[in-house]
Amino acid sequence: MATTPEHKPSIAPIVGPDDPRRFTDSGIEVKRVYVDEDVAPGLEERLGLPGDYPFTRGIHPDMYRGRKWTMRQYAGYASAKETNERFHYLIRHGSTGLSMAFDLPTQLGRDSDDPLCMGEVGRTGVAIDTIDDMRRVFDGIPLDQVSTSMTINAPAAALLLLYELVAEEQGVASDQLRGTTQNDILKEYIARGNFIYPPGPAMRLTTDLFAYCRKRIPMWNTISVSGYHMREKGCSAVQEVGFTLANAIAYVQAAIDAGLDVDEFGPRIAFFFNGHNNVFQEVAKFRAARRMWARIMRERFGAQDERSMKIRFHTQTGGVTLAAQQPHNNIVRVALQAFAAVCGGTQSLHTNGFDEALALPSETAARIALRTQQILAHESGAADTADPFAGSYFVESLTDQIEDAAQALIDRIDDMGGSVECIPFIRAEVEESAWGYEERYRRKQDIVVGVNEYVSDEIDEVEILRVDPDAERLQVERLREFKEDRDHGLVTARLEELGGTCRGTGNLLEPMRSALRDRCSLGEVCGVMREEFGEYSEA
Repeated sequence: MATTPEHKPSIAPIVGPDDPRRFTDSGIEVKRVYVDEDVAPGLEERLGLPGDYPFTRGIHPDMYRGRKWTMRQYAGYASAKETNERFHYLIRHGSTGLSMAFDLPTQLGRDSDDPLCMGEVGRTGVAIDTIDDMRRVFDGIPLDQVSTSMTINAPAAALLLLYELVAEEQGVASDQLRGTTQNDILKEYIARGNFIYPPGPAMRLTTDLFAYCRKRIPMWNTISVSGYHMREKGCSAVQEVGFTLANAIAYVQAAIDAGLDVDEFGPRIAFFFNGHNNVFQEVAKFRAARRMWARIMRERFGAQDERSMKIRFHTQTGGVTLAAQQPHNNIVRVALQAFAAVCGGTQSLHTNGFDEALALPSETAARIALRTQQILAHESGAADTADPFAGSYFVESLTDQIEDAAQALIDRIDDMGGSVECIPFIRAEVEESAWGYEERYRRKQDIVVGVNEYVSDEIDEVEILRVDPDAERLQVERLREFKEDRDHGLVTARLEELGGTCRGTGNLLEPMRSALRDRCSLGEVCGVMREEFGEYSEA
């Protein structure tokens, strides 16, 4: 029989609005006041200095005084041409990194002309079917001068290869490319659902990408282990840390089992966390995760290179916290979340548009979101000193409690055989936490301004982005022309080569690269692997 949320230390209890106690969403009771006795002995050892193990206070000695975090804005919709225009717009307004959103068919490894994709092409991101699409997205953008993040998982290898091929056409060497492929398939099984293959072949693709990048694209972050989407699904801050690090442990072990040395791939592992409204819990969460990962890599996996122990992470403000009611309130929420991420030491940050509960962000919303980061960087003082919350009795106590509770989750997952074996368990834990959120909201234990309290009958008029309804037809037409204008015999041969590698043990990215270069489509490449590996089905 499942335990109730009240008995789970990683989920806030449901007590109603009249209970005088206060809790974080992770079930940590917040005291009225904190004193030095609330911080466990040995704080100096747990902290260290910024840039020193265990990196609680940050992975660089001078943090943002030496270099600001990368300011990214998630962008991509409809056609490659429109996405290219948005990228140029963001660069003109000071964005220092690009973050690429893909539509649902692309995320599922299907071409835009697939009958299953009707009505979804270009709706939640850009449609990328071919090398021509990737070429259009980055037209006029020198790939040796930008860092590009791709939120893509099951077909991550194919999208990275298309990016590399376009860079090659620009005359940019692969070893000059900087960026990240999310490439985190475990959280897709747990929280998001955009998977293709069963876990075994999917983990093979992940570690093959590790090996390929070590050889060809050494500055590329090969994976961004994501707690973001589990938090969006409803998990608490403690669960976000525990489940994310448990998944990362599974990837590291899989790479070691595939014959890779931990210090060969460890420095290119990145992470992706969510930023929510409780500033103090979020700051403590980031600090706890940094300390835990350093210990895991050194003590569990024997890493010797300090770069392997440093958790480098991107933060995105919480999409699930955005409200459609009184949407301008979201500007304040985003600013708070971004402030917490900066004070927590993030390396990269995306701030959501205030209108994203209604539609993809408009240019105005994207500009406000970017300006929010720039104001934080230059006007708030948050970037002037490393780890500004260090020494706070409250924050140090929260950091320790989050670490202890998250470690307990990791230990439980270890006892059950690791994350790959625990997908149903983790999924159930996230769903139970989400239920708790809804109950606390329903009972007004948790107040959401403008939604369950301070509501208004007035409707805020917001001009939202509308995707051209003809975009799908035009994308399908471009794809048809692409498929007609190619050497069909060569396409068939390349796909057969890929199928042979699937049945063997070679690195899958090598034949995938040849296939995509010689004008096979994304759907055709992923289709071969679907046939060879099968598709994952939720139990």
